[in-house]
Order: sequence, then structure tokens, then C-alpha cells
Amino acid sequence: MKNKIFHPYTTFTAIEKGFPNMVRGEGIYLFDDQGNRYVDIVSSWWACALGHGHPKVVKAIREQAEILQHSITGSLTHPKVLELAERLADLMPTPDRHSVFASDGCSAVEAALKIAIQYWYNTGRPEKCWIIGMDQGYHGDSLGALGAGFVDHFHKPFERAVTHHAKLPFPVPTADDPDGFPPSKAVIEQHADRLAAVIVEPLCLGSAGMKIYSAGYLKKLADCCAENNVLLIVDEVAMGFGRTGKRFAFNHADIDPDMVTVGKALTAGYMPLSACIVKDGIYDTFSDAPEDHTFYHGNTFAGHPIGCAAALAALEIYEAEDTVARAAGMAEKMKQWMQPLAELDCVKELRFLGMIGVVELKDSAQAQVAAIKQALFEQGYLLRPLGTVFYLMPPLVISDDELKAAVCALQQTIEDVCC
Repeated sequence: MKNKIFHPYTTFTAIEKGFPNMVRGEGIYLFDDQGNRYVDIVSSWWACALGHGHPKVVKAIREQAEILQHSITGSLTHPKVLELAERLADLMPTPDRHSVFASDGCSAVEAALKIAIQYWYNTGRPEKCWIIGMDQGYHGDSLGALGAGFVDHFHKPFERAVTHHAKLPFPVPTADDPDGFPPSKAVIEQHADRLAAVIVEPLCLGSAGMKIYSAGYLKKLADCCAENNVLLIVDEVAMGFGRTGKRFAFNHADIDPDMVTVGKALTAGYMPLSACIVKDGIYDTFSDAPEDHTFYHGNTFAGHPIGCAAALAALEIYEAEDTVARAAGMAEKMKQWMQPLAELDCVKELRFLGMIGVVELKDSAQAQVAAIKQALFEQGYLLRPLGTVFYLMPPLVISDDELKAAVCALQQTIEDVCC
């Protein structure tokens, strides 16, 4: 059967070679229609934190599907969305929050950007309408999201369709400031009168090549935004729910963001659901009295009952199985097992953040990237390198033996192909 799919993030050259047809998932593995087994070492685009087929999540989805399949959250509620909104508020540093639900991370970000701009409109400061992010930051692929985040390699065709008022430079440590914050401070202070919000991926720019920065920078950024009357949006879609060794990446910096976007692992990747979690001080300005400041924005499947059931089950599992602490312990082992890779001549550097292990090859190894990826695929490992960056973001339920085997396979393959 001819493939009629317009594949995202996929070259036509790759399509011509054909793809495995995945028919089943179990634990950290995906299985194709030929009976081959693959380690989902990047958690299906960083989402499947509990692996595939976790019985408690599957059970929650099945039971909810028999009760209520879909009900909108425009002027209606249902039990699961009420419960989930309460749970998400309780996960924040302070529980005075309301959640706008959506179906994917980009949609949650879009809501956050519009909430930030309308908040200042509601409070009589309509000139504060700029949103800025970090250079090469990624917050989704809608045109709105591209105005805040922009990865050159992905988004070049759209550069004339979006506006970038300013960008925070990626932090570079100096002798005077090990967090590299002063250049960002200068940008915020220069544009504070126009800035509605700053949005950042916390501690790690994923699509830019897993570029990692310090918790100290994030803390200084939060303080600077507060001092300059600028909202801070933290995009936890990729990092949230234990990936970094804490429940959220922003917890490393001990900050309290104005808005937090979540998705992916919110449902353990089992259903499309996301949320923008908003402080009540912002939410309260959207009243329709004495003037109408209603938030006229939404998604058809926002707060989808089956998605909410999956999310509640996933949150329960993260708590019951102490996933955050387990991930933190596993991260130390992964770091230890990956250290020998630093000795290879073709390796530029290693980077780590919780259960993210990064191997960046030297530019001279660019020609070998495809061969390394293919060799690992033939061994049953599904990786999606970013330029010369190979990274491991496995399901948080991976065992010691499975993780160590993956690290060994990566090291041996790089040695065989490059060295």
C-alpha cells in the first residue's frame, strides 16, 4: 500500500527508503509488523515517560471511553477535567491557579502567549504586547509560537511571516557571572515597557540540540521579570513530570512562574492533552464585568474526558511509583555509564540534565551521523539525532540493564563508525 502520509520533520529521501510500520508497544519497546522490536530511546518525541502499554493508564482510558467520550469545556464541565485542574494547581508552588486545556504543547503555548497579551490589555497596558523567548528556543510550530521561539534549521521558510522584537541570547558563563545572565537582563530592561512576557524552555533547549543552561540563570530571569513587570512563562511541555530529576525543571531554580505549559508526559503520551496553568492574579482580570474581558480562545478537544482520565492515571503512577526520585537516581547511573564517550576523538562534549544524556560529535563527524543512526536502528534503537547531537531520553521506567545496554550500543557504534 502506497504511503499517503505527509510526514512531519521527515525528508523525502528518508520516505523513499521506507519506514517500519509500528503495530504494538510494550514497556520501552515498539514492535513493527515484521516482528522486529525497537527500543523507544527518545520516548516517542519525549512523551512516553511510562513506556508503552502501562496497564493503569490503559485501564483508565478504557473505563472513561465507556462513560463519556467527549464534552466541551466551553460553558460545561465534567468530573475528570475538574479533578485534573485541581491536581495541576496543587502541583504548582502555590495552588492559586486555573488551567486552560488544549490538545498539544503548541496549543498550550499559544494560549499562554494570548493570555499574556490580553492580561496587559485587561489591565490598561495594551502597549505591553511583545513576547520574547531565547535564541533558538522551540515552543511549537504555529506562527504564534514561531514569534516567540524560532529554530533556524526548522523554520527558515517562515522568517518573513513572523516578528521577532528581540531575543534572549543563550547564556554563556563568564568569570563575572557563571550563569551568563547579564546580556539577557539588558534585553529585558531595554524593552520592559513593551514586554508582555518572556517564555523559555527551562534548563534545556530541546530542538536546538539539547543545549543546557543553569538553574541559576532561570532564577535570575524570574527575578528580573518580576522587577520589570514582565510575565514569565515556563514551557515544561518537554521537561515536566520527572524528566530532569524533579517534578518540573523550574523546581531546580525554586521559582514560581506566572504561567506553566505542560503536555507530552502529562498523559504519559497516551492521549493528546496539554494545559496552560495560570496564576489567579492573571486569571481574575478576564472577568466580563464591568467590561467584557472574556478569553475568546479555545480548542475543540480542550479538556477531553478520555485525555483527562489518562492524565489523572499518569499523575497517580508518577506519585505511587516515586518516578521523580527514581529518575534522579537513574540519571546518575546514565551519566556514569556515558562518561567513557568523552574520550572518543570524534566527540565534542557530553551534556546531562536528569534523564537526558547528550553526546555532541565534532563538526568533522557530520558525514557519519546518518551511518550511526542507521547502525543503531539495525540494532533495534530508535534515535532522532539533531545535527551532530545524539541524545538519550528514554522512558523513565527503563531498567538499569536496558539503559546500560543502550549506552553501550551508542558508544560502540560511534567508535565503529567514526573512530
